[in-house]
Amino acid sequence: MSSTELPETIAAAVAPKVTPVRVAEGETLRSVALPGLTLTVRSRPATSEGAPPALYIHGLGGSSQNWSAMMPFLSDRVDGEAVDLPGFGDSPPPDDGNYSITGHARAVIGLLDAGGRGPAHLFGNSLGGAVATRVAAVRPDLVRTLTLVSPALPEIRVQRTAVPTALLALPGVASLFLRLTRDWTAEQRTRGMMALCYGDPSSVTEEELRHAAQEMERRLQLPYFWDAMTCSARGIVNAYTLGGQHGLWRQAERVLAPTLLVYGGRDQLVSYRMARKAAAAFRDSRLLTLPDAGHVAMMEYPRQVAQACRELIDNYDRG
Repeated sequence: MSSTELPETIAAAVAPKVTPVRVAEGETLRSVALPGLTLTVRSRPATSEGAPPALYIHGLGGSSQNWSAMMPFLSDRVDGEAVDLPGFGDSPPPDDGNYSITGHARAVIGLLDAGGRGPAHLFGNSLGGAVATRVAAVRPDLVRTLTLVSPALPEIRVQRTAVPTALLALPGVASLFLRLTRDWTAEQRTRGMMALCYGDPSSVTEEELRHAAQEMERRLQLPYFWDAMTCSARGIVNAYTLGGQHGLWRQAERVLAPTLLVYGGRDQLVSYRMARKAAAAFRDSRLLTLPDAGHVAMMEYPRQVAQACRELIDNYDRG
């Protein structure tokens, strides 16, 4: 879907005035220019000397802020950076408009190569999990360990609650959705998103809701927001249909890095039943299941997920 399919009032916006991106205490933001794209990177420096690098990759509709709750719990073990994928968070769209899994993976590989930060401990959620899987499969030299939280790997039977998200990939659906929801406030949209992504939306504090709504309002002003959403959703759907060596399950089997898989029992987007298949596909894997978690366990249960990550990293360090 191109931006020309969006309502004129959105497509015509060229340089909207938006509020600054929120930066939590202890974090910094920087911009990295790569061929054909610019990425915003959120850094959480390590508290110990010589800590290895880590890179966190968010999911569809998310941003680097999705990792802000968990990164502090690992800051004594890794030098953490979280990337805003092209068109998300504070990163502008890629010049070539490529929002495929491969396109996002190339952006991550370019970032790691440009900064000389590989091999890194790589983390991915949802879309970011599919991207991280592809990176680990095609560039094993860049990955120490791999942590996947509800990775968007192909499912034969998609949950009914995930169908609306998949429908975003169809031309015209985003425009229709915008017309139907034009009176929704940023808070209403945020509550809807949290109802879909959290196992227990009532656990979100008022402060967290306010920050999330402010970020939603900021991003809705960006002229490319829905383009990035729909094209990335289409990228996931297209990746689900690929077979052979480019299929994500086949690439999962090629991953050499020790892998932690995290699945939530209340996930409405990635089925809990996929945990066993994923554990069998990744050759050196361990599994963490959180029965009460939804799609973003690292936001709901950051301490528990971080502890499992710490054990993975410690085991890697012991060789």
